Amino acid sequence: MPVDLTQSLVIGISSRALFNLEKEDRIFREEGLEAYNRYQIEHEEDVLPPGAGFPLVQAILQLNTLVSERRQAEVVIMSQNNANTSLRIFNSIRHHNLDISRAALTSGAPLAPYLRAFDVDLFLSATELDVQKAIDAGIAAALIYEPPQNFNPLTDQLRIAFDGDAVLFNDEAEKIYQNFGLEAFVAHEATYASQPLPEGPFAKLLKTLSYLQSGLQIEPSPLRTALVTARSSPAHERVIRTLRAWGVRIDEAFFMGGVSKTEILKAFGAHIFFDDQDAHLRGASQVVPSARVPYPSQQTVEAIIDNGGIPSNDQELIQVGG
Repeated sequence: MPVDLTQSLVIGISSRALFNLEKEDRIFREEGLEAYNRYQIEHEEDVLPPGAGFPLVQAILQLNTLVSERRQAEVVIMSQNNANTSLRIFNSIRHHNLDISRAALTSGAPLAPYLRAFDVDLFLSATELDVQKAIDAGIAAALIYEPPQNFNPLTDQLRIAFDGDAVLFNDEAEKIYQNFGLEAFVAHEATYASQPLPEGPFAKLLKTLSYLQSGLQIEPSPLRTALVTARSSPAHERVIRTLRAWGVRIDEAFFMGGVSKTEILKAFGAHIFFDDQDAHLRGASQVVPSARVPYPSQQTVEAIIDNGGIPSNDQELIQVGG
């Protein structure tokens, strides 16, 4: 009987987001695909060190040890590597004792068409093009940043933090702020305070996490979420009413009003933080694993201009292993 993944939280993660493959990526760029393939095969028994997404994956898989009746979460390796060069990835998974058994290895073909085949709820990659295609396909996806130094994650609780506008909610309100200023934004949100915000790309993921929390029936919950938004009073009301209308649980909420999010995220101890703006993520990624949520394609050029250009770590779109 086929395994049904629709009842589990499914994370698709690229090999370069899970492990540190920067050296290998450099070989690919400087010496080419053949040299990269040869290096991977020659070093099959060399264990890869953890990458930015490693603490998140560890914490997600830990959920499966809490309830014996069924698995709560699954992780799928999604890579543009070919099968012949991927033994090192599987050997590293086994060495790190990660309970991962599924993979999609596409030999350079796009990954996005296979995300729905695995019922992926969240896709993390170090390749912007793959992330963009996933977002355009309606799947929660984010470009993971380089990992922070000396990050010591909690081992007994999974912690995920979200920005609000353009992440959990759509970017309707943010566009008003960007185009007409703070006063117009505040007036708009006050007028529509009782009307729920439209869903953003990560709304479904938050609902899935909330469903898992309620199903585990463990307190304190092994899963904790936080909203960390630049909004402040009175624009907080519409957010609270939206989450109430969705029937979801947010454990902690921080309305920053322009104050840096970095120290809050450090104190919260997020295994990952999702935001749409590089300006927030530059500081956040120094203290917790962080990932940028791109705008859908029709908004991408506008968003890049608004954010002050493409950050240096995103200039290359095609990278080894995704």
